[in-house]
Order: sequence, then C-alpha cells, then structure tokens
Amino acid sequence: MKVSGEVVGEIGRGYVVLLGVGNEDTKETAEKMADKVKKLRLFPDSEDKTNLSIEDIDGEVLVVSQFTLYADARKGTRPSFVNAGAPALAKELYEYFLELCESRFRKTAHGCFGEHMEVSLVNDGPFTICLEL
Repeated sequence: MKVSGEVVGEIGRGYVVLLGVGNEDTKETAEKMADKVKKLRLFPDSEDKTNLSIEDIDGEVLVVSQFTLYADARKGTRPSFVNAGAPALAKELYEYFLELCESRFRKTAHGCFGEHMEVSLVNDGPFTICLEL
C-alpha cells in the first residue's frame, strides 16, 4: 500500500481488511469483528479443504480504512454516504481495530486514515467476503 508514492504498509500471506465504520458501530463491534477475522477458516489444509484460520497459517493482516463501503447508490447517480460513521468516530474505531489486530496477529500493517491510498493485492483463492456484525 502506498501513500504519495511511498510504501506505508505491506504483508505476506494473509488478509486485506477493508474496514468501513458505520454510524452505529462501537468498540464492541470492533472487538467482535477482530475476533471473527481471527477465527474465520478460509485457508486450505493438507486436503485442500478450507479448514485453517489466519492464526493456523501464522498469517498477516493489512487494514485499510474504507468509508466508501457505505456508499448508497440506490437513488440517482451520486452515492450517498450518510450511513458512514462521522470522521471522528471512524478514526477512533479504525485505530482501536488496529490495536486489536496488533494483539491478535503476527503482523498487522495499515494505511493512513483519510489519505488517498494505492492498494495492490493478489487475491489468491476464491474468497472475497463482506462481514457485517
């Protein structure tokens, strides 16, 4: 991940978490999300079954703040973001989520809140999922 052409975060095998914070989200929501990310079994075992968690593979996490996940384009042609958390709340919960990830995973990298970021990834496998709690 780059900001202004400079690499600010990168990981090896693991997850890219695009984190959207909504108006109703709390620290409890962030805690539940971090626990869910840790426990999801999305990596293949020796029989190629998706039985392993990120912890099982000693994986890494890259967290990107992504308010645009709350885009509502049902009306008109310009998305509304009224359901996205206010910037102060979003930043607080983003930073809290980072702390939770740092305590749960071998490596946690991240972008810069509110900055224009260039994110590159290799999606190695069938999973791109949206988690809502």
